[in-house]
Amino acid sequence: MNYDTGALHDNANAEQPDGTVARRRRRLIIVFGLVLLALIAVVAFFGRSHKAPVAAAPAPSVTVIVPGRVSVADSITATGTLQAKRDMPVGVAGEGGMVSRVLVDAGDWVHAGQTLATVDPTVQAAQAGQMQAQIANATANAKLAQSNLDRAQALVSRGFISKSNIDSRTAARDAAIANVHLAQAQYREQTARLGRLDIRAPASGLILSRGVEAGQIVSSGSGMLFRIAMDGVMEFDARLAEQDLARIHVGMPARVTPIGLAQPYAGHVWQVPPVIDPTTRQGVVRVELPYAAALRPGGFATAGFVADPRQAPVLPESAVMSDAKGLNYVYLVGGDNHVVRRDVKVGDVSDAGVAVLAGLNGDERVVYSAGAFLNPGDKVVPVAKTGA
Repeated sequence: MNYDTGALHDNANAEQPDGTVARRRRRLIIVFGLVLLALIAVVAFFGRSHKAPVAAAPAPSVTVIVPGRVSVADSITATGTLQAKRDMPVGVAGEGGMVSRVLVDAGDWVHAGQTLATVDPTVQAAQAGQMQAQIANATANAKLAQSNLDRAQALVSRGFISKSNIDSRTAARDAAIANVHLAQAQYREQTARLGRLDIRAPASGLILSRGVEAGQIVSSGSGMLFRIAMDGVMEFDARLAEQDLARIHVGMPARVTPIGLAQPYAGHVWQVPPVIDPTTRQGVVRVELPYAAALRPGGFATAGFVADPRQAPVLPESAVMSDAKGLNYVYLVGGDNHVVRRDVKVGDVSDAGVAVLAGLNGDERVVYSAGAFLNPGDKVVPVAKTGA
């Protein structure tokens, strides 16, 4: 019994150093593993930091066009009012009186010298009759003076009448003849006054307005009684800005459309303003129009002027853009293939495209479309547009 117990004790003492060694080995393995993981992490970190940079994305391709220059007819639009080219006011030319008849109305056509209204001639006719009597009286006196002179001249040779008496009779005869001429002149004047009682058209044309009625008392101070559009020719007065006036010339065709109508009326510029309003910086261009029932004086209308053709680039609508300020611009591709913005002034839009009046020469490479996805300075690969 004592032997066995001692043996077990000796065995236990012998095994204890082996457990300690095992625990130390496990610690070493764990420490070694932690160190190895740390080294792997360090290597991975520095490996990523020294990795070669990623290659840049390739530049996008954009379609470009070289527009060149073509002949374009620039048009100018303006608004204004219609009126008669020659608006003739008609009033009383003579002494006036009571209007007995009015023979025309607004909208009637009249010819030069036609009677528009008549004035009661009773008083003037009586005065003319009185003057006729004065002419007859003066004529009788002139005949009597001539007879007296003839008899006196027959008695001169016999010595019954002196030379001075002949001179007196001659003077009396001449005075009587002068009275005849005076009476005749006064009668002609009264006859002319009588003829001017009727209100007549000074020229052929269209009656625009009537401002007199039968029974009305009129005189030279009554003002305008009728308005006549001479020959019925109308006019459109267009207010244009100073820069647009430089492209307008006499004889230029224009198409005028009255408000509320779709049909335009053809006319031509007959007067370009010699002065500019210093306040508005505008001038009035006058367009002559032949008569048409729809062209009513005082009405509002619009007009388009076709300016002389000029050479200008024409771009598709997709190439022209506008910014928040309303400015038009295009994108160009420069020699280094970088995008450049260019402000332009555009003209008319037609089936052919948008006419560029200023900002382009026509030999630039213009971005055809997709300009909204580009920014100035972007590098692109330009591809020339082919086909229609």
